[in-house]
Amino acid sequence: MLKKIIFCFLVCFFTYNTHGQDIIPNINLKTINGQTISADEAVNKDGFTIVSFWATWCIPCINELDAINEVISSWNEKENIKVLAVSTDDSRSKKRVRPLVNGKNWIFDVLSDTNQEFKRAMGVVGIPHTVVTYKSEIIHRRIGYTPGEEEDLFEVISNYKK
Repeated sequence: MLKKIIFCFLVCFFTYNTHGQDIIPNINLKTINGQTISADEAVNKDGFTIVSFWATWCIPCINELDAINEVISSWNEKENIKVLAVSTDDSRSKKRVRPLVNGKNWIFDVLSDTNQEFKRAMGVVGIPHTVVTYKSEIIHRRIGYTPGEEEDLFEVISNYKK
């Protein structure tokens, strides 16, 4: 019986701790123009933020950001939502970020996490990894992307009790 209790405790403990942060950490990122900004300063202090971890080589990541870009203006008519696209491209591939972003005409902020410190602090293992926050509090996480799942993000936001 004691073994079962210890096993249940360990499962609960590791499950809780593997979900990463509860709030956005204070880690510096770079804007696409090279300016430094703290991640906790970049989030929407008055509403929701969708933080999407992506890379130039990740097709599902780009598809998700394209889909969000198409609907974010209509979402903002109903809710106060900011989108942060956090590039996890390393020093070898970071030179591809700006041309890709310029070609996409995304209407949201693109940040760079070249050393992947923010990614590690947030407990992100694979991409695309999308996080929804209310102010600085993390309220939802999702790994992967299938077309149409961007609407699930808006549903999470719409149903959140402020």
